[in-house]
Parts: sequence; C-alpha cells; structure tokens
Amino acid sequence: MRAAIIHGAHDVRVEERPDPTVREPTDAVIRTVATCVCGSDLWRYRGLAPVPEPKPIGHEYVGVVEEIGDAVNTLKPGDFVVGGFLHSDNRCPVCRKGMQSACPHGGGFDGCQAERIRIPNADGTLIATPGRPGADLVPSLLALSDVMGTGWHAAVSADVRPGSSVVVVGDGAVGLCGVLASAQLGATTIIAMSRHADRQAVATEFGATHVVPERGEDGLARVRELTEGIGADAVLECVGTEEARLDAVEYTRPGGMIGVVGLPHGDLPTDRLFWSNKGIRGGPAPVRAYLPHLIDLVWARQIDPGRVFDLTLPLSEVAEAYRAMDERRAIKVLLQP
Repeated sequence: MRAAIIHGAHDVRVEERPDPTVREPTDAVIRTVATCVCGSDLWRYRGLAPVPEPKPIGHEYVGVVEEIGDAVNTLKPGDFVVGGFLHSDNRCPVCRKGMQSACPHGGGFDGCQAERIRIPNADGTLIATPGRPGADLVPSLLALSDVMGTGWHAAVSADVRPGSSVVVVGDGAVGLCGVLASAQLGATTIIAMSRHADRQAVATEFGATHVVPERGEDGLARVRELTEGIGADAVLECVGTEEARLDAVEYTRPGGMIGVVGLPHGDLPTDRLFWSNKGIRGGPAPVRAYLPHLIDLVWARQIDPGRVFDLTLPLSEVAEAYRAMDERRAIKVLLQP
C-alpha cells in the first residue's frame, strides 16, 4: 500500500509499505476513505520535533472495515467507521472515567496517512456510523477523529456552559472547532483571536460573536472591553506555544478556567494562576468519550466541522499538503488515498 513517511524537516514522501494485517484478536484493518494533515504533524515537519529515522505519519482517519479479529464484536466488514487519534480498550477504569486518551492499554497508530490502517482495540476505538455516509458528510466525520473532538475537549475542560464568555486562542482547525463547540455548549460571547480573513469567516460561521485580530496589550484590552473589563469565563488554548499559553492566562478572568489542548511548548506561570484563582485543565482529547454525541450531531447535520478542510488533495500529493499548511495557504488539508 501507499503511505506517507516523514524523513525529516520539510521531507514527507509517499512510499510503498506492506499492507497491515490483523495481529491480535482485538484488531481491525480499515480501508482509508479519508485522512488529513494535522497541525501537530507540523512540529516534526518544521524541524521543531526530532525525526531520528523515517517514520509513518498521521493519526486521523475514517474508513471502511475490511477485516476483523476473532474477538471484535461491535464491528463487521463493510462498516463505515470513525475513531479517535489514539486507540483505547474503552473498558478499563481509566476509560470508564471518560479519559480514553490515557488508557493504559492504548496508544497511537502506525501512520494513518495511508491506504489502509491497522486499528488495535477496535471495539474500544471505532464507532460505526448509522449507515454509509454521503460524500458531503465525510469531511465532518473525519474532523471528529481529532480536531472537532479536541476543540470539544478544550471547551469542556474550560467549563464552557450556557451563558459563558469564551476566548479562543488559535485560529487553526482545532481553534475553529473550539468556537463551534463553545456555541454548541451555549456560550453567548465567543471571541475568536484571528488575523486571517478566511479563518475569521469560518469562525463567524461556527458561532463567534466577535473577532479580535490584535495581539499583545491591544488584544488584551479588546478582550476585556468585551468581557465586562475582567476577562473571559473560559479560555481555550489551541496552539501550544508559550506565547499562546501566556496570552490565555491574561485573557482569563479571576476565577475563570483555561482549557489547554495545544501540544505544549513552554511553561505556564503557576504563581499568577494561583493568586487569581485561575484554573487549568486539558491535555490529549479523549475523543472516544465524545464521539457518540458528535457523530449524532454530524449525522443530523446540526454541525459541519468539515468546513475546516479548505483543500483536498490525493494522498500522492502529501508533500504539497504539508507545504500548504506550513505556509498557511490552507487551514487543513484532506487527503484521499
């Protein structure tokens, strides 16, 4: 099969790999219908995270089940499935508490930007959709595999609730999905921090009530102007840089909550959080916990997170997909194997 392999900074290639097979009774193999490039993939692509040797890449997918192990009970060949970016057994005490991303029996995948994917813990990871989706629903279902689930986790972690004021730091796919999640959870003031017209348009479509392009002191002043002078009840940090994390702290009102889902780089000022009673929660999203509800919303066409995909390319052009996202010519690129 063909699969994307990262060799180093700015070097992603499509190469031939052996087809995956069922290795454990709990495995499934799916034929990939759609996959994509994630903002977190760019850390390695930009040379900000090490690539000591060529490695398959990608962790987002939707597909059709081709083969299952003898212990798989909830799926059958032919099912169209969605799964999170980490696999989990969905049975252990950690999973039962709703934190499948920390499942002690879980882990990552051997590259999902590929024509086929082996899914360990298939029963605990994959959910079959009610039927075969139309082509127009595929992007939104794919978004659930990571960015929509992660944006939702940011909002849940920040305790977004009806009537909340929210600031979303980051206008990538996760940040935009955080806007959408906040609107679904009932926030009435949703401030998207964005300086890019295309992303501002999606944020507004997703429910942002205000767009703030300013940064630094000007951005903080604008946020406070929109939040009774005190900052937002909930702030979603969807970037991961130290600058974004520091901004998130500033934008939060005393007693407010920060939901952190950006891949972390840099520290947080713990003392400043302490003296203003600001809370922080977050981490890798337990997508499996949110998938049933999010699939229902997509299937009923109540949300359309697939709008974050503004470029579609064949898998053979994966190098261009990475370039487009790296150069911010695309919000998120969908790949068709």
